[in-house]
Amino acid sequence: MTGTARTLARVALGGFLTFAGVSHLTVARREFQAQVPDWVPLDPDATVVASGVVEVGLGTALLFAWRRRRLVGVLTALFFIAIFPGNVSQWTHRRDGFGLDTDMKRFARLFFQPVLVLLALWSTRRG
Repeated sequence: MTGTARTLARVALGGFLTFAGVSHLTVARREFQAQVPDWVPLDPDATVVASGVVEVGLGTALLFAWRRRRLVGVLTALFFIAIFPGNVSQWTHRRDGFGLDTDMKRFARLFFQPVLVLLALWSTRRG
């Protein structure tokens, strides 16, 4: 049962990342730009495009690179850690985006990121 749960979690996470990555490149580009911290030296649009490409790559790797799933899980967890400052920036600068239009919603989101890190690691563990 645990193997099935891990597989379902990995597929869900892969689908979520792929969808989010495509959204970075298309319909939600401006929303994601609001999350780019001011201290990032790249243009916000270039940052969003780059992170979208990475998300599509990680998402599809979670879905299809099952022989390398442990490596993909670690890389996905590191990616979630790397983008966490964007979530903090959105909260501290009170930037609306994705329905996060109150300080409480933006703050609550910060606690979701560690869950994603753990999910990426757990769902790609070997049984």
